[in-house]
Amino acid sequence: MATHSWLRRAAVSAAVLGACLVAAPAAPAAPAAPAAPAAPAVGADRADRGDPLRQYYGQDLDWHGCALGPDDVTGRELDDAGAGCAELTVPLDYAAPRGRTITVALSRLPATDREHRVGALFLNDGGPGGAGLDMPLRIAADLGDVAERFDLIGMDPRFVGRSTPLDCGWDIGTGLYSAGPDRASFARAAARAHDLAGRCRRTNGDVLPYVTTRNTARDMDVLRGALGEDRISYLGYSYGSYLGEVYTTLFPGRTDRMVLDGVIDPARYRQTLLQDSEVANERALRGWAAWAAERDDIYGLGGSREAVLATVDRIDAAAAEAPVRVGEYRLDAHLLPIILISGLGSDLDGPRASLAETVALLARVVEGEAAEPTPAQAEQLAFLTTEVGSRYASAQLAILCGDVAERRGLGTYWRDIEAGRSTNPFAAPVVSNVNACEFWSRPAEAPTVVGGDVPALLVAATGDPRTTYSGTEAVRELWPSSRLVTLDGAAHHGVYGEYGSACVDERVNAYLASGRLPAADVTCLP
Repeated sequence: MATHSWLRRAAVSAAVLGACLVAAPAAPAAPAAPAAPAAPAVGADRADRGDPLRQYYGQDLDWHGCALGPDDVTGRELDDAGAGCAELTVPLDYAAPRGRTITVALSRLPATDREHRVGALFLNDGGPGGAGLDMPLRIAADLGDVAERFDLIGMDPRFVGRSTPLDCGWDIGTGLYSAGPDRASFARAAARAHDLAGRCRRTNGDVLPYVTTRNTARDMDVLRGALGEDRISYLGYSYGSYLGEVYTTLFPGRTDRMVLDGVIDPARYRQTLLQDSEVANERALRGWAAWAAERDDIYGLGGSREAVLATVDRIDAAAAEAPVRVGEYRLDAHLLPIILISGLGSDLDGPRASLAETVALLARVVEGEAAEPTPAQAEQLAFLTTEVGSRYASAQLAILCGDVAERRGLGTYWRDIEAGRSTNPFAAPVVSNVNACEFWSRPAEAPTVVGGDVPALLVAATGDPRTTYSGTEAVRELWPSSRLVTLDGAAHHGVYGEYGSACVDERVNAYLASGRLPAADVTCLP
């Protein structure tokens, strides 16, 4: 994922999958909300004083420094780059805009070439639940000279990062983990999922119905109005592609240039979001194992792909017998596979080396050696296995469940796991497992049916182990006016600005600079 979230990034140890279960009393369904009123565009229609959303679209943003204190590295970097931060006020419930409000944290790196300014480029790094305040800094480097022509807009979506917080008080940093090796472990995973859902209901039940992608899209449009923009441009990775799809559906005609990277098929957006990635993750595991085998003198995991996979199997089997203790952290059969699968988001040497180092550490521990994690490994372990990652994981599952929670029944998950385990034994117990959404209240609104024909630029790698290439192809078919830039043969999630493909990066930058899509789909090689 290079530095850019679930489906992406460093916190991906808590973010990459779907996970937990056991029969529980049905939670009361949230009342269905009426459709939100159409948002006013910039201009005369905003002068309608009877419009209850007028105050939000017309608000003045107070831009200020970003650093919250001397230890706020991100804030200092934003300040040093000339960015500003602000807070956007939005209604908690768009069906009751005169009621309770929340704030959404923003950052803006202004265009320096004002004469040739295109407009505002909204950025989303994925998730769900990924913070985006620092994205203008990272994307500016990828854009090169094109950055001078855009106001780069970072946004912590509602209940994420510096925005009004949501924290369910979980004792782990993921709501997504493995079913384990058998029906008994599956039942324990289900019980944990039920517990996590209950914690959210008890601590944040008043806001959960409004933690949704649709409301984040509405927040985006309020921000568009507050910035004085008729239309926005948008760059969204991974889950951010789904957010972009929802935005264009709710607010057709409000986008200028749109780039979606690692694209989610909206028809396949569901609570087991990564279930379609079973095969891609198994392939990524085998590809990594072959890579590690070629470097057996460095990592000592085995001299062949099969030997490396056998090492992984031994570690997994040990965790199934008893939790593996790494320093002060404990990894059981539910959490250890998340550590492993979170390292499969890229086939670049850096991420593969990080995973090999982690597997080597686990192998030494399983063999009885005294081995301590590196600071980076300890940070990942703390995030995953303790309350440190609770806020991130709470928001992530709250968004997903708020969008698409449904009661499928535990037997359905178990059948899916067993069906997948025969051919995809590593990935199936993770990506097909139940999670807290099974025990969530019914969403306040039906999932968005994405349609239309949006002339977007789609970007994907054929071996993406998070958002599979077939999802991108589905959106390309859904939107005939779009174009697709494919990185053929790469197993990497999130390509633009991350994989180092000049072929991909140049196509994206040319489109953002000119607004003209390629005449035809483009295939790039790694």
